[in-house]
Amino acid sequence: MHPAMPKTRLEAFSDGVIAVIITIMVLEMKVPHGADFASLEPLVPVFLAYVLSYVYVGIYWNNHHHLMHAVERINGAILWANLHLLFWLSLVPFVTGWVSENHFAPWPVALYGVVLMFSGLAFVLLTRCLVTIHGGGSVLARSLGGDRKGKLSVAIYAVAIPLAFVRWWLAFALYVAVAAIWFVPDRRIEKR
Repeated sequence: MHPAMPKTRLEAFSDGVIAVIITIMVLEMKVPHGADFASLEPLVPVFLAYVLSYVYVGIYWNNHHHLMHAVERINGAILWANLHLLFWLSLVPFVTGWVSENHFAPWPVALYGVVLMFSGLAFVLLTRCLVTIHGGGSVLARSLGGDRKGKLSVAIYAVAIPLAFVRWWLAFALYVAVAAIWFVPDRRIEKR
C-alpha cells in the first residue's frame, strides 16, 4: 500500500485556481463610457450572469473547503478528480461571458448548463474518490450519505439544458434554483 499524500497542496492550488476564475469573470465586466445610470442599462445581463456565476464558484469553493476539512489524505486519483473539477469550473468565465454578451440566447444558456452539469458531475466524482480512500465508514462517507442533493442538482441541469431552447428564462430559473439549494453551506460534514 502506498503512503497517502497530504492534502495541503491540493487545497492551496484549488484556492488559487478558484481565485483566478473569479478574477477573470469580473474583468469581463467592461466599464461603461457614460456617467449616468442609463449607461449601466446594457450591463444588466452581464451583471446578472456574473452574479449567478460568482455564487456558483463560491458554492464550489465553500463545499470544496468542507470536503477537504473532512479528509485526512489524498492520492493520485483524487488529484486528477480535483483537476477535472477545476477544468469545468475554469470554463465558467467563458460561458458567463457568452451568455451575457448574447443576452441569454438559447445556445449560450444551454452551454452554461452543460458546464454547470459537468461541474456537478466532477464534484460527485471527487467525493466518490475521497470516500474510496477514506472508507465507507469514514466521517465523510457518513456525512455524504447517498448525496441526494448532488444527484438532484445534476438531474435539474439535465432538464434545464434542452429547456434553454424552449424558454431561456425557464432554464436560467432552474440554474438559480440549484444555486439556491446549495447557497446555504452543506452542513452534513460540519455536523459530524
